[in-house]
Amino acid sequence: MHPLLDGKCLIAFDLDGTLIDSVPDLTVAVARALVDQGLSMPTTDDVRDWVGNGAAVLVERALTWAQGAPPEAMLFDRAYAAFLHHYAAAPNQLTSLYPGVRAALSGLRDAGFTLMLITNKPERFITPILDHFDLRGCFKLCLGGDSLAEKKPSPLPLLHAAQVGGVAPGVCVMVGDSRHDIAAGKAAGFVTLALPYGYNHGEPIGDSEPDAVIASLAELMA
Repeated sequence: MHPLLDGKCLIAFDLDGTLIDSVPDLTVAVARALVDQGLSMPTTDDVRDWVGNGAAVLVERALTWAQGAPPEAMLFDRAYAAFLHHYAAAPNQLTSLYPGVRAALSGLRDAGFTLMLITNKPERFITPILDHFDLRGCFKLCLGGDSLAEKKPSPLPLLHAAQVGGVAPGVCVMVGDSRHDIAAGKAAGFVTLALPYGYNHGEPIGDSEPDAVIASLAELMA
């Protein structure tokens, strides 16, 4: 096991950019939502930099990019509804698991760790994605960005996860790819492990000063 897992019993994982590369499907949904409003389509690289704060912020950033100014409420509402419709229609068509994810989750669960999923993605999309990859059974709890009153970088979802697990934050770990994961983990009193390959608004994840940066989830079992 990774040395930072010594004495720990609960591990919380982010989803997008940590377990799955979902940007290709998110790009399709965002592009179709913008085209529905008569706006230009973004590239995958554009969308990659917008991911991390939940679906509503993703759509807001896309609209701001497309028209050069923050959207009015009516336009946002139309585009957000369109995005949810398009993404729900095909959340897994182009999405893939990152290397080492399945083996790491299985190994950690078999080693006795309680695993939880804490994402800013709307809760309605979690189950279809996990079922597609046959991963739902790995997690005791799954929280989306709309499951509680606050989402990451707030520590609330992480503290709730610790409470559900019946453990103190000091024996918990947050694994993620963005500054929001690391900020939430630090604020909650979790150990923080960061992955460099995900979506962090174009910033090096090391700038967020996690407790460690790991190249892949396979390192958790090393």
